[in-house]
Amino acid sequence: MSLKSKELLHTVLFFIGLAVVLVLLREFVFTPVVVKGHSMDPTLADGERVIALKNTEINRFDIVTFPAPDEPKKSYIKRVIGLPGDTIEYKKDVLYINGKEVKEPYLDKFKSEVTDGLPLTYDFTLNEVTGEKKVPKGEYFVMGDNRRNSKDGRMIGFISKDNISGDVKFVLWPLNRFGTI
Repeated sequence: MSLKSKELLHTVLFFIGLAVVLVLLREFVFTPVVVKGHSMDPTLADGERVIALKNTEINRFDIVTFPAPDEPKKSYIKRVIGLPGDTIEYKKDVLYINGKEVKEPYLDKFKSEVTDGLPLTYDFTLNEVTGEKKVPKGEYFVMGDNRRNSKDGRMIGFISKDNISGDVKFVLWPLNRFGTI
């Protein structure tokens, strides 16, 4: 085998190996997601490209992506509000989890921009919107940050842990938003 043939073979094998590694990473480690719609404004904007990590532990206030329960070919991106066993209630635009007030600093800027005198998040209890007093085991209660314009747990109910495609951690595009969330 000539030197040129060996070089070409090594180059081809390198690119095949690189492609295999990228496919495996995409399948088991991360998934790229395009944000569609305004339900996560202002945290994530329509058209942004983000990376969701797979197989991570889901914590309160993580942003997750999952297949839309009511639209099979779509995925939703929402914020985890309720963990298994939690009670959830909103009163006067304040979140209460298990009876205790919980701050949502990611909403502060949005709340300050609301000028119509109405709350960003209308009053509700978990029982009123889902028929359950607590978030069931293996399930999560999710909401969009744009509470007035979000089809979320208040309409679609709980999201099974098994249905969560990824935990959104990075913005790739646009470049002026590049970085962690």
